[in-house]
Amino acid sequence: MPGTGSTADATAGAATALPLEDSVSADPARKRPVLLVIADSLSYFGPEGGLPADHPRIWPNLVASELDWDVELVARIGWTCRDAYWALIGDPRVWAAVPYAGAVVFAVGGMDSLPSPLPTALRELIRYVRPAGLRRVVRSVYQWVQPRASKLGSRVALPPEISVDYLEQCRTALAQLRPDLPMVAVLPSVHDCDAYGRVHRGREPAVRALESWSARTGVPLVDLKAAVHDNIFSGDANPDGIHWGWDGHSEVATSMVKTLREVG
Repeated sequence: MPGTGSTADATAGAATALPLEDSVSADPARKRPVLLVIADSLSYFGPEGGLPADHPRIWPNLVASELDWDVELVARIGWTCRDAYWALIGDPRVWAAVPYAGAVVFAVGGMDSLPSPLPTALRELIRYVRPAGLRRVVRSVYQWVQPRASKLGSRVALPPEISVDYLEQCRTALAQLRPDLPMVAVLPSVHDCDAYGRVHRGREPAVRALESWSARTGVPLVDLKAAVHDNIFSGDANPDGIHWGWDGHSEVATSMVKTLREVG
């Protein structure tokens, strides 16, 4: 099974899983590059909730429009760097996009740095609890405990060294297939979210780990905090305190376009 062996084995598996040559020969007439974005819900939530992947005002589409590229957005709420790696090795949309990619953006890592006093697996397994009445009770208890326990200790959803390891596995696998393929990652956003007790102690350790990885690999980082801080605390963001308003998406797009033009 992918992802169950050593780092070296997992990376080799990722490279093997991407059918690069077959994809290239399948459509030689394709002209526009693809912006491949592997992300969490910050990529497709707006001020009022989740949006379809082709919504023109979310930042991946703003970037693609500015560059005159196509875009393939592979994302889901709550995704971490670990989920990005699983998407890379397991999602055929990613395999199809890699041969035509003008750049790959790993817009994950923010969820990794959020407080997680209870095991992440517990949150992810709540949806499978049966019967439905018991599931609602378990979810209510979790939602009561999470913001209160977030203020205690420093446990996060995914430790920084593990987040970086998954990003490095992604980078290495893609570099084996497309050595010239530009890649960009991000520094975590900020939040003002009741569900996490308005606590974000994990951000600075995550920033240090990501900046160290960036220095070693040359993968540039877009600082989401710098782009969205004012929007998150302006009252124009999503009321959940974690997702951005339109100004946040616009600022992220501006920063992302600048970085992609520098590395492209």
